[in-house]
Amino acid sequence: MSTYDTTAIQKLDTAHYLHPFTDHKALGEKGARVMVRGDGIYLWDSEGNKIIDGMSGLWCVNVGYGRTSISKAVYAQMETLPFYNSFFNTTNVPAVRLAAKLVQISPPQFNHVYFAGSGSEGNDTNVRMVRRYWDVLGQPQRQVIISRHNAYHGSTMAGASLGGMAGMHEQGGLPIPGIVHIGQPSYLESGKGMTEEAFGIEAASWLEKKILEVGADKVAAFIGEPIQGAGGVIIPPSTYWPEIQRICDKYGILLIADEVICGFGRLGRWFASELFGIKPDLITFAKGVTSGYVPLGGVLVGDRVAKVLIEQGGEFNHGFTYSGHPVACAAALENIRIIEDEKLIERVANETGPYLKKRFAELADHPLVGYADSCGFVAGLNLVRSKGATVHDNVAFDESLAVGMVCRSYMFNNGMIMRAVGDRMIIAPPLILTTAQIDEMLALIRHCLDLTYADVKERGWL
Repeated sequence: MSTYDTTAIQKLDTAHYLHPFTDHKALGEKGARVMVRGDGIYLWDSEGNKIIDGMSGLWCVNVGYGRTSISKAVYAQMETLPFYNSFFNTTNVPAVRLAAKLVQISPPQFNHVYFAGSGSEGNDTNVRMVRRYWDVLGQPQRQVIISRHNAYHGSTMAGASLGGMAGMHEQGGLPIPGIVHIGQPSYLESGKGMTEEAFGIEAASWLEKKILEVGADKVAAFIGEPIQGAGGVIIPPSTYWPEIQRICDKYGILLIADEVICGFGRLGRWFASELFGIKPDLITFAKGVTSGYVPLGGVLVGDRVAKVLIEQGGEFNHGFTYSGHPVACAAALENIRIIEDEKLIERVANETGPYLKKRFAELADHPLVGYADSCGFVAGLNLVRSKGATVHDNVAFDESLAVGMVCRSYMFNNGMIMRAVGDRMIIAPPLILTTAQIDEMLALIRHCLDLTYADVKERGWL
């Protein structure tokens, strides 16, 4: 492996590179960790430390690092046609082939694809598309989109507004008009005294209450992640999504499934909508479509919406320079071929997903872990000060102690990337993970939990 001058790179980084979601002063004082290589499920930093990537980069490297066939597909396309736009009645071969492939693997109501450069751009497209849909149908007053608190739908003006992150809304005058929020289906947060099934129905009922509050004739759509990702891997009760679907159908509003994280095999299906038994009108995708090798995002557009826009809508005044970028589409086609040929979705559904669920649940016996749950290849656990008779009786740490960040530091410094969302520790590993690698990862997680427990005990926080 090449030798790097970590200090020099960190100084350049501090001097010139503004990172996403970062306190730049604090980062400058300690210096960024410099990642230099990836292979399979592992990363190496500039100091030569080997790390298990428990977050698939940022929920995206589904087929793992070091896929030479994707690199070759990208290179071949760059040599042939590195770029051309899709404006002015023009198309390109990889974009057409990818659109057809996405239709083939998606639920049956989808026959059209709108390409963007990211999930954020995809969700901006959703806002424009659903409002245009209702306008064409002669109901221009249907502008309001309902989302959820603690949801994440991107970082652009519309995406951040659709999301329910308070910290994002505090900066930049968000949300923009016409976007409102309801509570999230977190059983731990709001389900005390109820069964999970009863809570799922209750949480879904908040949508109907909001529709009636706003006025059904003003509501355009509801958007939600099948499983909330950045909010802390919030896995809803089994009753939640079917009831959401029923309410959307009752009032005729569009249903948008943001599958930027959940799509392309992460939950053991091509799309999580299939797992949860819903039939969305629009699906936002990104991340796993290329396994992050090249940026690409977009929207699967269901027949209900596409037919109106195509047959009655005339010109749709929306688009991006990089919509249907030929290099990104070439990467996506090869990525999807790998997922199919290696049967990664079937493995997650039938072998590695159930094994991860079993092994991850065993962490609940750790004195710091109050609750551990998973679905497919996403999982999360809650760090607690003490355990009660039920999960709702657990005693949490004071937020100011930032125990999750203490735990994250032990993970990161001992070769494991596990993200902290408050005091909830989450993972979303590459889909290529074997059962032996799951054992390796879980042993490392438990070791770091032990280190965290010893630390907080020594500090007197228990």
